[in-house]
Amino acid sequence: MKELSEILEEVRGRIAAAAKRAGRDPAEVEIIAVTKTHGEDVVREARDAGLRIVGENKVQEAAWKKAAAVGGMDWHLIGHLQSNKVRPALEIFDFIHSVDSVKLADRLNLIADAIGAQPHILLEVNVSGEKSKNGMKPEEVAPTVAHICRDCPRVTVEGLMTMAPLSENPEDSRPYFRKLRELRDATEAALGVKLPRLSMGMSGDYEVAVEEGATWVRLGTVLFGERPKVKAVRATVGDDDGTAGGGLDSYSGAGPTVRILD
Repeated sequence: MKELSEILEEVRGRIAAAAKRAGRDPAEVEIIAVTKTHGEDVVREARDAGLRIVGENKVQEAAWKKAAAVGGMDWHLIGHLQSNKVRPALEIFDFIHSVDSVKLADRLNLIADAIGAQPHILLEVNVSGEKSKNGMKPEEVAPTVAHICRDCPRVTVEGLMTMAPLSENPEDSRPYFRKLRELRDATEAALGVKLPRLSMGMSGDYEVAVEEGATWVRLGTVLFGERPKVKAVRATVGDDDGTAGGGLDSYSGAGPTVRILD
């Protein structure tokens, strides 16, 4: 079994090659280590291998994991953010990728003002139009950016995020990544703003994402293997799905249980 450092060297080589094909500097692309359902030991392993950004889908999972893990990492929320989780999200995460409405941006600004935070965010865009995916419509992006710049002084919007439809062929993701980049470029031109971040591409299609302009790729399986399976457990009070319960998580034996697998 390969060590993470060896896997990471291969992945960075593929990123560098993809960037070269697109005439880009590989240094423009950062890896987000997605540690969903893994324990804090994997966060430490990622840090020791030279990674500096952790991506988590759930606020509550990140809360105990960050407290248990060592420092030296930035924490990014890449999963859906409910309005009732804004305060803890602002306390835990350095960056939020999944702002999908003006209402949520306003909520972030309100809570940030109350606690003295200065959140940096991306707008999540449902480029594919799939009903199963979160994210705003492409035509909502420019008005939302304008609103945040005008009415949300605590919030800094730095770019866009999307997820391509699942496919075994990485090339199937290309038109969606290209559309996000073109949407970003058009929004910058229309509003006279800078949106330097594009969060797109996962383990199966990150090379295509880099070719199309990604600055952050969200990688889990390609780095850490298949996610641990979570046993049937009760959820903690205030879990992300609104249920209640209690117990220990079933994959690391520490920390509160959350319904991690959808």
